[in-house]
Amino acid sequence: MWRTRAAAACVICRSLANSSCGIKRKSPLQNLHLVCRSIHHPYYPSSKFQRPPLRISIQLFSSLNRPPLRKTKLLNVKHGYQFHRNFWLARLASRLLKVRYLILGSAVGGGYTAKKTYDQWKDMMPDLDEYKWIIPDFVWELDELIDFEKLIKTLPDADDLAKLLPDFDKIGESFASLKGFLSPGAPGETAFRATDQGYDNDKQFKKGLLGELILLQQQIQQHEEEARRATGQYNMGSSQQKRKVSDKEKIDQLQEELLRTQLKYQRMLERLEKENKELRKLVLQRDDKGIHQRKLKKSLIDMYSEVLDILSDYDASYNTQDHLPRVVVVGDQSAGKTSVLEMIAQARIFPRGSGEMMTRSPVKVTLSEGPHHVALFKDSSREFDLTKEEDLAALRNEIEIRMRNSVKEGCTVSTETISLSVKGPGLQRMVLVDLPGVISTVTSGMAPDTKETIFSISKAYMQNPNAIILCIQDGSVDAERSIVTDLVSQMDPQGKRTIFVLTKVDLAEKNVASPNRIQQIIEGKLFPMKALGYFAVVTGKGNSSESIESIKEYEEEFFQNSKLLKTSMLKAHQVTTKNLSLAVSDCFWKMVRESVEQQADAFKATRFNLETEWKNNYPRLRELDRNELFEKAKNEILDEVISLTQVTPKHWEEILEKTLWERVSTHVIENIYLPAAQTTNSGTFNTTVDIKLKQWTDKQLPNKAVEVAWETLQEEFSRFMTEKKGKEHDDIFDKLKQAVKEETIKRHRWNERAEDSLRVIQHNALEDRSISDKQQWDAAIHFMEETLQSRLKDTESVIEDMVGPDWKKRWLHWVGRTKEQNIRNETKNELEKLIKCNEDHAAYLANDEVTTVRKNLEARGVTVDPCLIKDTWHQIYRRFFLKSALNHCNLCRRGFYYYQRHFVDSELECNDVVLFWRIQRMLAITANTLRQQLTNTEVRRLEKNVKEVLEDFAEDNEKKVMLLTGKRVQLAEDLKKVREIQEKLEAFIEALHQEK
Repeated sequence: MWRTRAAAACVICRSLANSSCGIKRKSPLQNLHLVCRSIHHPYYPSSKFQRPPLRISIQLFSSLNRPPLRKTKLLNVKHGYQFHRNFWLARLASRLLKVRYLILGSAVGGGYTAKKTYDQWKDMMPDLDEYKWIIPDFVWELDELIDFEKLIKTLPDADDLAKLLPDFDKIGESFASLKGFLSPGAPGETAFRATDQGYDNDKQFKKGLLGELILLQQQIQQHEEEARRATGQYNMGSSQQKRKVSDKEKIDQLQEELLRTQLKYQRMLERLEKENKELRKLVLQRDDKGIHQRKLKKSLIDMYSEVLDILSDYDASYNTQDHLPRVVVVGDQSAGKTSVLEMIAQARIFPRGSGEMMTRSPVKVTLSEGPHHVALFKDSSREFDLTKEEDLAALRNEIEIRMRNSVKEGCTVSTETISLSVKGPGLQRMVLVDLPGVISTVTSGMAPDTKETIFSISKAYMQNPNAIILCIQDGSVDAERSIVTDLVSQMDPQGKRTIFVLTKVDLAEKNVASPNRIQQIIEGKLFPMKALGYFAVVTGKGNSSESIESIKEYEEEFFQNSKLLKTSMLKAHQVTTKNLSLAVSDCFWKMVRESVEQQADAFKATRFNLETEWKNNYPRLRELDRNELFEKAKNEILDEVISLTQVTPKHWEEILEKTLWERVSTHVIENIYLPAAQTTNSGTFNTTVDIKLKQWTDKQLPNKAVEVAWETLQEEFSRFMTEKKGKEHDDIFDKLKQAVKEETIKRHRWNERAEDSLRVIQHNALEDRSISDKQQWDAAIHFMEETLQSRLKDTESVIEDMVGPDWKKRWLHWVGRTKEQNIRNETKNELEKLIKCNEDHAAYLANDEVTTVRKNLEARGVTVDPCLIKDTWHQIYRRFFLKSALNHCNLCRRGFYYYQRHFVDSELECNDVVLFWRIQRMLAITANTLRQQLTNTEVRRLEKNVKEVLEDFAEDNEKKVMLLTGKRVQLAEDLKKVREIQEKLEAFIEALHQEK
């Protein structure tokens, strides 16, 4: 039965598999009925047979028919028959409707694929949100801030824009006229004549100025050629006298015309320079006021001047490493070299005198361009306004003061250089050094070696192979009287770096009988010295109150009317200080460019050598120069001072109490305790003690206590300062720390009011006699016993020194007694007999007792002086008294009970114990008070004094050089200087290349 049902189920499964969706295919095994799988496939993993339900629901599904499941009867089918229904109409409709789903599915799939592709492309793109900072924020907000539509409406039309364009036809005509103006002929001559008539119309002047200058240059060259040609023809000679006269007149006319042309050319150049100067002044003033809001870099000349200053500090001899160019101004005394320097600087900045020596030390002047005409010293921040007469007077006075201060006692001149910077519009950039004038004779009031010192200073500056020598010669005196020319010839025989300047040409023209002599000087034929160039200048009329402008006007006026220039003895480019300064500046910068890189390489090699030496000698130490070492030592010293605040109160009080007792114990024993102990009863003992304690407290004790506290603070401070910190200790700071300690102790003063407050506290402490407990009593007994034993030990030592060694030491150490010691020993034995006979003997011997002792000793053959007897008695009685006091102290150990009853009905009196308790309590209270003063006040005041001392030492370079010494320090100093010089040179070279 079950087999029939299983076969029917199998048939049904196959029918479902074949008729589903109208596609004939083999059904997979998983789609068959479980019974069918078990019959037809016995090896299927489901080995356990499961009986199917008797009734199942069978329904064919399609796209048109999806009714809910319901129970139906199982159909009766024959074995081998496959049930099959053919709904052809439904199948046709389903196939037609499938196209709709295909289109819909394709659309959905295509959309999904497109979205996925877009997401992948989007993920591949970089995130540009992080780069929004490149574009300013206001760009993103432009559409909110600006109405672009309104802006477009306001723009002009194309016709309006065409009207704004330039007229290109007129521009072409202007270029044609300019070409005709620059070409030789009538237009150029017309422009020259218009310019020659005046310069009232500025527009017309600016328009024709360039062409006019070019035309003047051509005319000057033409006139020079004609003059040379006419002169040559005249010198060749002719037989006709009239022809000679006419040729000479023609030469004179040509020379006059040439001179006029040169003067016009010079005037036009000066006018151009003046306008350029005003424009540059305005530009510099704008930069100075910060209109461009940028930080101005240092000028080349300022950087170069800093290099020279560093080199001067590094090498004061000026002849070892300092080979950088500078202009050295040398000349005879009163030759006018200072006036030439003032004309170049365009200010009367130097002190002046009539015939006396004013330049007593080298003055380095750094000229640079700036918006304002000012001067300032290297070591000062004050600016002197050179346009104001009061500032000029103050500057001259300051220079004179600095010169006099630099001259040592017994000398006339100094080798110390005064550095001065002068800035102003139109100044030529260079560095000049004004040297003391060369003298031929030492006059009264001068040091005997003045002449030799001036020569040595001048040679030291001029022997620099890159120094430009500005040789100043007085034209108003005979050339044979000059000394400086021979000196310059020795230092620069070939004249490759010398510029010769003839001053006071106006006086020379009046006084010299033969003008050809001046021509010979300017042409270099009169002196044996050679030079790059020769110049003739006029630096005023000899009046010290003249201004620079008036001197320049006088100089121009003189050379315009001078016969020397009219007769061509002097050329136009060889006169005026303006041409001189231009020539010197050009020569200076040419030499700077040639030498600065060579010096940078030299210092680079020096730096390498110093660094190698440091690595070999100090491989584990940093390269600290003197200032850095001082800062390091300063921090260490301040840390050590702060360590004083870390000392515990117990340590302070123990040291103070012990030291104070050592200082006052002798006074207490000798002046208070011993005299009071000689009294007969306790009342007298206490009265004597109170009186003496009161006197001691009022006069000595507070002062002694403050001294002890101050000495204790010094000892602790010294201990922290000199205590070695193990491997980290650097002995290079020892001298500095010792000097700081000594200076701090010298400056520190204890608070004066401390003694008054301390006196009251000590007086109250000594007045208290109440011992509260047995522990305090035992502490007082112990303190008294230690004190008496210490004194007894000292007394025994004194007696031993007086009488010499006993018999044991004499036998063991083979030492003997001296004669005096034998006498004292006999005296001691006699005095001990006296004490044994009377144990209640007083502290002093009576005269009859001294006589008795002396006679007894003389009877034994010992002659003794009475003073020796009394001196020996003092020590013998002292020992006897201390031993008795120690015995009494032992008896008082059990006397606290009697003390509480005030020693009533008791033979034992322990007033000495109470005294020592009062002393001990006073010491403890005093130590506590002093400790509070130390920690709260004095340590802080000491720290403040240390800081002040360190600040003073920091400002005193000589002190630092004296306290921080050694090879290590000097090597670090040299290394720092060489590095600084090399960095400055490299920065200067870089700026020099950038300017090119």
